Amino acid sequence: MSESSTGAAAAEAVSEAAAAAGNWRRAGVAGAAIGVLAAGAAAGVAIERLTVGRGMRKKARLALDASGPYGSLRGMPGTAYADDGTELSYEVEEVEPAEDGGRAGAGGDGDRAPRRRRLFGRRDPAPLTVVFSHGYCLSQDSWHFQRAALRGVVRAVYWDQRSHARSARGVDQVEHGVPVSIDQLGRDLKAVIDAAAPEGPLVLVGHSMGGMTTMALADQFPELIRERVVGVALIGTSSGQLGEVNFGLPVAGMNAVRRVLPGLLRALGSQAELVERGRRATADLFAGVIKRYSFSRKDVDPAIARFAERMIEATPIDVVAEFYPAFAEHDKAAALKHFAELPVLVLAGDEDLVTPSEHSEAIAHLLPDAELVLVPDAGHLVMLEHPEVVMDRLADLLVRAGAGRGAGRRA
Repeated sequence: MSESSTGAAAAEAVSEAAAAAGNWRRAGVAGAAIGVLAAGAAAGVAIERLTVGRGMRKKARLALDASGPYGSLRGMPGTAYADDGTELSYEVEEVEPAEDGGRAGAGGDGDRAPRRRRLFGRRDPAPLTVVFSHGYCLSQDSWHFQRAALRGVVRAVYWDQRSHARSARGVDQVEHGVPVSIDQLGRDLKAVIDAAAPEGPLVLVGHSMGGMTTMALADQFPELIRERVVGVALIGTSSGQLGEVNFGLPVAGMNAVRRVLPGLLRALGSQAELVERGRRATADLFAGVIKRYSFSRKDVDPAIARFAERMIEATPIDVVAEFYPAFAEHDKAAALKHFAELPVLVLAGDEDLVTPSEHSEAIAHLLPDAELVLVPDAGHLVMLEHPEVVMDRLADLLVRAGAGRGAGRRA
């Protein structure tokens, strides 16, 4: 393909972005929201748009939605209640009982499992539980590959953050207009732990906003970390200074975006129904934006890319607007000291545009005994893009945390 053809394709994509923005203006909503993000992704999707028609893309999305297995794993459901009464949905995956290799043949008492014996009055120790916290605009399903690998191996809890997926909208936000804070999310995580894993050792795993949630938990409940937590994984996350991230855009342009984006998101959130119609109408454009900011690899499985789209598309625009200001205020570098004596994994994609790998390096600098892993050719959703690397390091962390070498090998 010639340079002139590629340039024309990029120009066409930018033109379509501008046209979409114009439509939003005529609808009375600040259409620049699409234009700002679309400009960064236009060149990346231009060639695809030259070769694949809109109708064909829609059919492909429907086919991927119907056939993709991602996000289909389910556990035992439960509900925790945040301190403001918000219902938080979680699921538990229990450990499968070990098979008895010494059973007799069919037909006798040997078919029954051997009798368990313990001293009178002594309880079996509670099992280790791994608690997974997901990121902004995602859900517990974003841990699909890790969940598949760990099923039956260790006890695990997956939960949806407030206002995301199966959890209810935040009561304080809806009824009282209280801004979302990372501290609130830390208290939400404490409520989930109290309900789903009230006893036994814990390994905490957080991606992006979920990692910030984990830091907020440590900041507010250091005794929980000291008494029960035996390992921590912080994936694609940050301890602060997120206001300096430029998302791969020119610095001058990003400074302008920072000035207008909070107000713009509030405006969009106040016109949620209209904006959601606009999102549906510009699904192709958003798909390119989501892919650019989620993945680094050009050959990422289309079914995985579509899976990420579905999770992000499912987050209402008013929830996007509610949560965004909390990241600029997030500063939990001081809370990391509570993890200093624990096995810690700090992992990030080296091409992450959302929480750049420098933020993971900053965390590792404050936790010098932590294992720092920067995954080559990986973006923000590294656990979907390179699940084998993430699972390998998580399995090693579980062994170091005392889950048992057998569990690590099986994972």
